[in-house]
Amino acid sequence: MELSRRAFLAGTAGAGLAAVAMGKNQTLAEDVIAGFDETKTDIDASRKWVKFSDRKIRMGLVGFGLCQFSAQFGLQHHPNVEIAGVSDLIPERCDALSKEVRCEKKFPSLEEMLKDDSIEAIFLATDAPSHCRQCIDVLKRGKHVATAVPAMYGNLDDAMELYELVKSRPELVYTMFETTAYRDSCYAMRQLYNAGEFGKMVYTEGEYYHYFATPLESFRGWRIGLPPQFYPTHSNGFYCCATGGSFTEVTCLGMKSVNEQFKPENNRYKNPFGTEIALFRTSEGGMARMAVSWDTPHFGGEMGRCRGQFGSYYDAFASGRDDGDVSKRVNLQKPALPEGVDAGGHGGSHGYLGNDFVEAILGKKKPLVDIRMALNLSVSGYFAHMSALKDGETMKIPQFA
Repeated sequence: MELSRRAFLAGTAGAGLAAVAMGKNQTLAEDVIAGFDETKTDIDASRKWVKFSDRKIRMGLVGFGLCQFSAQFGLQHHPNVEIAGVSDLIPERCDALSKEVRCEKKFPSLEEMLKDDSIEAIFLATDAPSHCRQCIDVLKRGKHVATAVPAMYGNLDDAMELYELVKSRPELVYTMFETTAYRDSCYAMRQLYNAGEFGKMVYTEGEYYHYFATPLESFRGWRIGLPPQFYPTHSNGFYCCATGGSFTEVTCLGMKSVNEQFKPENNRYKNPFGTEIALFRTSEGGMARMAVSWDTPHFGGEMGRCRGQFGSYYDAFASGRDDGDVSKRVNLQKPALPEGVDAGGHGGSHGYLGNDFVEAILGKKKPLVDIRMALNLSVSGYFAHMSALKDGETMKIPQFA
C-alpha cells in the first residue's frame, strides 16, 4: 500500500484526519453474518507465496453450523492440504460440509475422527463452550489443532490444562483463528510496532459491535444471553495481535440490555448485560479500552486504533516519527497467498490464518496466534465479565508467558 505522505503525518498532526476514520456505519441484511461480507483487503502482489514443501497434510474439518466456519479458511484449496475427513453431529450438516469441501470420508463425531491415525491435524469450528476441551482431546491423540474463537469459554481450569498440555507437546501445533490478527488495520499496526515506529503502546482501543435482536442459532443455545466479554477476541486482538502483549488487570462496566434474552432468568449465564466495556492495564504498562456490544442496531463492525510513544494509528490513518516517510520504511501490505486460496471474510483474514496453520506445521514454527496469545486474548474477557458483575471491581488477570 503506497500511502501518501499526507496519510503518515509527523507527531500528533494526524489526529484530526484520523477522526474521520474512527468507525463505520454498517447495516447488514438479516441473511448476512457480520464479518463474512468484509472481503476487501490490501495485498502486495509482488510478494509471491513460495511453496517450500510438496507434502500434503491430512486434515480433518469439524463443525458446519451457523457460520459454516470449517470451510471458510481455504484449507480445502491449499496446495499443502488434503481434507481427509469431515464431521458434524447433525448428519445433514455433515453431508453439506462433505459436499462443500469435496471430501467423501465422513465421521459422526470428533471422537470417531480422532480414532483415525492417518489424520494429522484438525480444525475445530464447533460451539464455543466445547473449544477448550476438544482441543485437549485432539492434542492428547497426537494431532495438530486449530480452533475457532475463543480459546477458553468460562472455565479457567480447562484453560490452565490446555496451556500445560501445549507446553508439554512442543512437536504439536496449536493455534486459534483470531480474524483480527490479519485485518489490514491490525496487520499494519503489527508491522509498525515490530519496526519500532510506536515505541511502547500508551493507549489502545478495540471495538466489536454485533447486534442481534433475537438469539443467533447455536448448538444447545450457547449464544442465548452470551456475556459480551466471553467473546472478546475481536476487540482484544487490536492490542494482543498487534503487540504480542497481554492484559494484567481489568475493571469493566456492563450495561443492562432491554433484550429479553439478557434477563438473567432467561439465559444459562444469569447474564444481564448486552454491552460490556473493559479498561485493561497492559503488560507494557499502558492502557487499553475494549468494547463488546450486542445492543447497537445499525452500527456494526470490528475496529481498532492505538497511540504509542512515537506514533499513532487510527484505522486508515497513521502518524509516525518525523525522521522520514514511514510508508517507505515499513511495508503495510500483506503478502500474497497460495494460488487458489482467497483472503476471505473478516477483512481478508481467513485465508491467512489457514495458511499460517499449514506453514506452522510444515515449517515446524510458532503460529502467529499461539497458545500464549490465544489465552491472553480469551481469559482476559472472562475476568472482565467477572468485574462487570461486581460493578467494576479491579481484577488481576493470569499471565500466559
